[in-house]
Formats: sequence, structure tokens, C-alpha cells
Amino acid sequence: MSYDVETVRSHFPSLRSGVAHFDGPGGSQTPAPVAEAVAATMTSSISNRGRVTAAERRADDIVTGARAAMADLLGADPRGIVFGRSATDLTFHLARTLSSAWGPGDEVVVSRLDHDANVRPWVLAADAVGATVRWVDFDPATGELGPDAVRDVVHERTRLVAVTAASNLIGTRPDVRAVADVVHAVGAMLWVDGVHATAHVGTDLVASGADFWVCSPYKFLGPHLGVLAADPALLETLRPAKLVPSSDAVPERFELGTLPYELLAGTTAAVDFLAGLAGDAEGGRRERLVAAYERIEQHEAGLLARLESRLARVPGLTVWSRAARRTPTLLLTVEGRDPQDLRAALAERDISAPAGHFYAWECSHHLGLGTTGGVRVGLAAYTDEADVDRLADALDELCGAS
Repeated sequence: MSYDVETVRSHFPSLRSGVAHFDGPGGSQTPAPVAEAVAATMTSSISNRGRVTAAERRADDIVTGARAAMADLLGADPRGIVFGRSATDLTFHLARTLSSAWGPGDEVVVSRLDHDANVRPWVLAADAVGATVRWVDFDPATGELGPDAVRDVVHERTRLVAVTAASNLIGTRPDVRAVADVVHAVGAMLWVDGVHATAHVGTDLVASGADFWVCSPYKFLGPHLGVLAADPALLETLRPAKLVPSSDAVPERFELGTLPYELLAGTTAAVDFLAGLAGDAEGGRRERLVAAYERIEQHEAGLLARLESRLARVPGLTVWSRAARRTPTLLLTVEGRDPQDLRAALAERDISAPAGHFYAWECSHHLGLGTTGGVRVGLAAYTDEADVDRLADALDELCGAS
């Protein structure tokens, strides 16, 4: 069965505005079933979690349902799914927890390919306990970050390596499994920022070799919150700072305060929506999600090829996304044009393609783009050929292509 993008688009009320959205890497558009799940939860009879009243049971079922949904999405154990305000918040929280066992002589490794949310929490945590920070560089000419670059900086005193599964700025997808093998060979742990990757590529926590995987549902059609996936046995070994009366069970011991039930309901709805894109694929939700992501990847790859063929003819335009394996995310600059001015010109044509460094602070500087960055174009499950052609036509016009 072919991928019916027009049917997919029909579920997104925001697309009726006529805007061509290429801003998905900063937060995707939301399908109606997700919004309806959030609204239904907020207007239902609901209470703090418990099993006595119907309201308590509803809250409890929403939480356990969301854990099961995210476990299916990530190929993880529901008992190892932790919810937080954001991926950044979860990373800071776990960085403080993990670094409590570090000291002088210990080392943590971060990469210049990453969003600062997977850099600064580890740098600050290491500084606080006197541990050393080591850096992995990527090749600015190709955008590649290979396992050999990691192998060069890890050794027996490395405690943790933090790396992205996909760059939110240029789309590069490092080989996480190969990196994990390098990291585990020296006895260290691997923390993977899957925020950008999870929106585009099927995820299997166990197969990836990651010890920790963080992501954000609002990047893949859901509401704003963060999710951490890990082996529950690993989480059992960690003792985060928490309130005395709060649960000491895993994963609850890592969750600060009352969970946002309405957002968890929306997260489950987003996962179910994604599973629904599997077409006539059979099996349980996990199997349908695997099939759905294969279809999404094929759809996005076709659009990316169409767009890149057009952009290659635009005078003065540079595409900074060059890695062999990457998400359908392009960073563009045009000679003599400020990225913010180009962004504004596209916005006047109802094309949303934001500009900047997008918190990939080290990455943008390593590319020589500094704080300016470029215009970021992100394709999504709801992007169609008409969107791509509108963008390419606009860039042709703005850059004077003949």
C-alpha cells in the first residue's frame, strides 16, 4: 500500500491555514486525535493516581498507558520509561544523579555535533565534581561523526559518553550501535539524545546499545514533555534527589511532582497515530510502529531527493547537511543573505522555515557559522510534494535562479 500523504494531512487542523511547515525539527504540527486526547483528559473526572475512585484509576491508567506506548515506540521496557518536563530537564536531572559517583580523574565525553541540551548538563555536572570533560569533533566538511572519533578519546576512566542519534542542525545520524560498542568496551555508559532522531527513524533501545535514550513527543506529533528510556535494572542502581514522601519505586523515583496526565494521554494518542500510518501491516502496536516508520522514512527520503535536486540549481545556496546517513533536515545559507532575512522572506510567502543555530551551539561554531547559523528546512510525515515545490520555487525567486 502506498503512503497516502493527503489522508495523513487531513488529520492536521493547522495545515488548513495553507502554510507550508518546514519547522518540524523545532516541534511538529499536531493531529486532531492528539489534541482531542489532551482535551478529553482535562475535562474528565480525574484525580491523583490511585486505584480507589474512578478518577484515581483514570489517572493511573493514563500513566501506565503512556509508559506502554512509549515502550512500544522505543523498543524498551515500560518499567524503564521516565517522564519529565522536557528532554533537557531529564538530562540535567540524570546528569546530577550520575555525576554524584564521579570525582577527579574521571572523565565524561561530549560531542560538538550535539544540541547543547546534551552538552552543557554533562559539562556542568563534571565541573561540579572535578571530573574532566573530553570532546569528540565531527568532520565539518562531511558532517560525519564516526566511532573512531569516539575511540580516540575514551579510556578506562571514561564514565559516560553523550552523543546524539541525529543532529538537530544538519541531520547527521551517527552509527549509535558502533559508538555504543566502543563506549562499552572501556566500561563506560552511553547517553543518547534521540530528540531529533525519534521523529524520523524507528528506534530500538536494546539494538542501539544505548544505556539511556531521551526524546520529546512534541517532535513526533505529540505534546510538550520529555521521555527517558533505560533498562529498569540500571535505573534501580541510581538514587536521584527526591522528596522523602515520594515513591522510591522505579521509574517513579525519577519523576518530580505530579505528572501531567493530559500530556501523557496526548503522548499515547501520538504513538497510536504513528502506528496507524503502517497501512495494512499486521501485528501489535510495536510491529505496526516498525512498519510505519519504514513508510515514513521512504516518504521523507523521496521528498528529500526531490528538494535537493532543486536546491542544487539555486545560485549562491550552500547546503550544510552532507552526511551519508541523515534525517530529512537541511541547513541552508545563501551568499550575501542574512538567514533571518531569508526566513522572513519565506514567511511572507507562507513558508515556515526558521533560522538560527537552534541550540546546536558547538555544531554551528564548528561549521564556521557562529551564532548566525542558517535556515533550517525539516521534512515531516505530513510534508507533501506541493510543499517542497513551493519552497524550491521561493528560493529560486529569492536567489535569482534563471
